[in-house]
Amino acid sequence: MSRIEHIAQKAAAAKRKLLIPYLVAGDPNLDTTSALMHKLVEQGADIIELGIPFSDPSSDGPVIQRGVERSLSKGTTLKQVLELVAQFRQTDAQTGIVLMGYLNPIEIMTYKTFVDTASSVGVDGVLIVDLPPAEAHDLHAMLRESEIDTIFLVAPTTRDDRVADITALCSGYLYYVSLKGVTGAALTDFESVTANISNLRERTKLPIVIGFGIKDASSAGAMGQLADGVIIGSALVEKIALLADQIEQGPAVLGETTQVIAQAREALDKLV
Repeated sequence: MSRIEHIAQKAAAAKRKLLIPYLVAGDPNLDTTSALMHKLVEQGADIIELGIPFSDPSSDGPVIQRGVERSLSKGTTLKQVLELVAQFRQTDAQTGIVLMGYLNPIEIMTYKTFVDTASSVGVDGVLIVDLPPAEAHDLHAMLRESEIDTIFLVAPTTRDDRVADITALCSGYLYYVSLKGVTGAALTDFESVTANISNLRERTKLPIVIGFGIKDASSAGAMGQLADGVIIGSALVEKIALLADQIEQGPAVLGETTQVIAQAREALDKLV
């Protein structure tokens, strides 16, 4: 059983919704990302998605794109992101860690080096935004052999045959993109999300988590009623940008930066 599967089963048994914040690794610097990861756990995160910075983040909106630019300006590499996970694992063996990003940096590192290193440092899942299931079999097989979950996105526009291909390979959890657009866009069509989640329930037994457009406790609570968990990215990255110059001043600023996660946890726990 993977760590993500264990986390999801434990949450389901407790009727507790999964809370998954997203950070751009290295934004504004790697030391701050490390501190934020531990603070997010304190605020109730079950799993943390770490964004691998890449120069062409085509699925991301302006907020995360700027976070990626800040990270790349400090020279953050995939190797350093993996080292960050190793550092985190020295004191936290419970929280799930998912690497989310684009294929190019992994191909440059090579699949074998990436998977071997990810396994050794304690990565639990990998989500490659621009890797379709038809082209994912080689990497998926290597990740599965190393007991690392391969996570895929399903969008409102995903065809039924493509959903079948995705659910055949996906493990850990299924990431449902709640809207047609990039990260950070506004979530308004709750009826469509409800219908699409219901359809996905008939196709997979995996936990389904909703991301894109979840900005605060209210939207987290609303989406938490429909899914097994929620992902909050842009709202957190935007706060990091506002407080980047102050974060290193101490725990109080870290708490202010991650307050949206604490508020989302409170809203989700009210659903029990």
